[in-house]
Amino acid sequence: MDSSLNARRRTYELGVVADGRRLDVLVVGLGATGAGAALDAASRGLSVAAVDAHDLAFGTSRWSSKMVHGGLRYLAKGQVDVAYESAVERGILLRTTAPHLVKAHPYLLPLTPAVSPRQAALVMTGYRLGDGLRTAARTPRRLLPGPTRLGAARAHTLAPVLARDGLRGGLLSWDGRLLDDARLVVALARTAAGHGARVLTRCRALRLTDEGAEVRDELTGERFTIRARAVVNATGVWAGQLDPAVRLRPSRGSHLVLDAGTLPGLIAGMHVPIPGESNRFALVLPQGDGRVYVGLTDEPLDGPVPDVPEVPAEDVTALLEVLNGILEAPVTPEAVAGAYAGLRPLLAADGRTADLSRRHAVLSDGGVVTVVGGKLTTYRRMAEDAIDRAVSLKDLSAGPSRTKHIPLVGAGPQPDGVPPRLAERYGSEAAAAYELVKAHPEEVGLGLTKGDLLWSVRHEGALDEADLLDRRTRIGLVAADRDRALPATRDVLGTR
Repeated sequence: MDSSLNARRRTYELGVVADGRRLDVLVVGLGATGAGAALDAASRGLSVAAVDAHDLAFGTSRWSSKMVHGGLRYLAKGQVDVAYESAVERGILLRTTAPHLVKAHPYLLPLTPAVSPRQAALVMTGYRLGDGLRTAARTPRRLLPGPTRLGAARAHTLAPVLARDGLRGGLLSWDGRLLDDARLVVALARTAAGHGARVLTRCRALRLTDEGAEVRDELTGERFTIRARAVVNATGVWAGQLDPAVRLRPSRGSHLVLDAGTLPGLIAGMHVPIPGESNRFALVLPQGDGRVYVGLTDEPLDGPVPDVPEVPAEDVTALLEVLNGILEAPVTPEAVAGAYAGLRPLLAADGRTADLSRRHAVLSDGGVVTVVGGKLTTYRRMAEDAIDRAVSLKDLSAGPSRTKHIPLVGAGPQPDGVPPRLAERYGSEAAAAYELVKAHPEEVGLGLTKGDLLWSVRHEGALDEADLLDRRTRIGLVAADRDRALPATRDVLGTR
C-alpha cells in the first residue's frame, strides 16, 4: 500500500473510519509511541486507525534532545534493565529501522578545573560500562565507536570555543543522534500507513471507552464514533485527560537555539557537568546550519499541561550559566535566536523529577490500554508492549511484534546523484524528492526549498503552515526565519 499521507487520503480514510465499521485497534496520539503502536498493530495484520488532535509529532516527540542514547544515566542509577533496553533499541534504529535518520555522533566532556580527577574517572568508567551495553546489544563498533580520553590539544580541536586555562583534555564518547526527531515520527506514521493503518490528524478524541472513542474532526467540527475492539491511549503527558486513573508528574526540558557563528568551529557535541549534580549534564549540540542547541533542563511542571510549553527566562539564564562555565568567550542572551521546551511524561513518584525513572508502564485497569513514561529512544518497545497488552486483553488474532525487522520509509538503498542534504533528509526517497526540488528550487529557509515543502504536503501529511514550518521542517524554531518563510509556505499550500 502507498505510504504517502496527504489531505486527499485523510478525507477518504476519515469517511471509512466514521461509517461505523469496527476496527481491531484504535490508537490515540501520534507522537513516536502512538505512531509506533499503529505500525506495530498494522504490521501484525490488524485493522488500525490512529488519531491525533493536532499533527504528527505535535507534542513531546518534536522537543527532544535529538539523542538516541544507550541509557548511561540510568546505568549510573542502577537501572540496568532500562539502560539495556535503551542500548538494544538504539542498535535497532542504527542498524535496521532508521539508519538514514539516526547516526553515531561524538560527544566531548571537557576536563575543566571544575571536573575533579575522581569525577573524570567515574565518568570514564560509566562510558566503558556503556560500551559494554553496546556489545551486549550487539551493536557493532563500526556503527558506534568506543570511548577514549583526549589530551588538551585534541579536545580543543573538537571544541575550539573551550577556555584553555586549566583544560586538561576531554573524555570522548559516542551515542546515537537524530538530526530531526519529528522526521522519525513522520517516517513511523507513513510506514504504518503503508501497512494499512488509517492515520488521521486533526481528529480529537473527546472520550474513550474500551470499545472505541467519540471523536471530533477539528477541521469541520463534525463529531463521530470510531468503534474498535481495543483502544490504546498513547497521548503522553496528556494521557491523564483521557484516563483519570493515570498519575503523571511531567517535567519540562528546555533548549536554547544559538545563532550561527556563536560557537565557531564546534565539531563534537558536548556534555557539560551541571554544578552541584553528580550525574547530570547539559548538552551542546552543533547543527548543520551552524546553529547550536543547548539543553537540557529538568524542572517539574505545575498546573495544567499546555499544548505548547514555553521556555521561562530562568531556564535561559541557567543554561547560559552552565555553558559559559567552560567557554573562552561567554555567550550573551542576545545570541539566543530561539528556544523550545518539551514535557516528559514521567510516572508520578516521590522525589525530584530529575530523579524519576524513565521506565515505561502499560496500564489497562479500565479496559483502555494506556502506555506512559519511557523516552524517545525506546518508543518501539513501548509500542510493542502496548499492542501485546491489547492483543491479550481483547483476544485479538495476531502474532508477535515484527517491528524490530521493519525498515521505516526512507531506510532502503540510498540513491546516487542527489545532493547530500537530500540523501540525509529523505534517504531512499531522495531521488523522487529531488525532482520536486529541481522543479521548485526557491529557497525558503535552512537550505530547504519550495520543493521540500511540496513533498511534505503531498507525501508527509502536512495540512497547514504550522505543520510545514514547525514539524516537517524546523524553520519555525526561530521567529525571524518563520516570518521570512511564510509567504513561500502560503504559496505552496495554495498550489498543492
